Amino acid sequence: MNNIASKENMKKILFICHGNICRSPMAEFILKSKTKDCYVESAATSTEEIGSHIYPKACEQLVKHGIKNFENKRARQVKKSDYEEFDFLIIMDEENRYGLIKIVGEDKENKIHKLLDFSCDEKIKGQDVLDPWYTRDFDKAYEDIEKGCIGLIKYLKNN
Repeated sequence: MNNIASKENMKKILFICHGNICRSPMAEFILKSKTKDCYVESAATSTEEIGSHIYPKACEQLVKHGIKNFENKRARQVKKSDYEEFDFLIIMDEENRYGLIKIVGEDKENKIHKLLDFSCDEKIKGQDVLDPWYTRDFDKAYEDIEKGCIGLIKYLKNN
């Protein structure tokens, strides 16, 4: 990936969910809106939505919070090479961990983390970001993802 190679001095973060149409692209664009100090992408563990746009309800959440410039995002699946190319592979839930390990293999460098492990909100710290595709609660998903991204930024500044 040439665009990653040009960002050598930045932390490279890959957000991962099942289809790459709801949670992980929301995380990608939330983090991009909050910091320019990281190179950020998102991907899926499944092949179900490859090439699809961000789900409309997820787009509505981004727009509602003043986040733009996501129109060209298309879902892609994680590649084995992503493990070497990114510093952090951040999953939304434990099911994503299982799917990710099947693709990239063992996490020998401790790069795989759950997003809410970074949250400063003790009520949700360590929990899964529930999939709004199933819960239909895109407000809650956005709120949890934002809290995780804010905590991630703090973590990166301190480590």
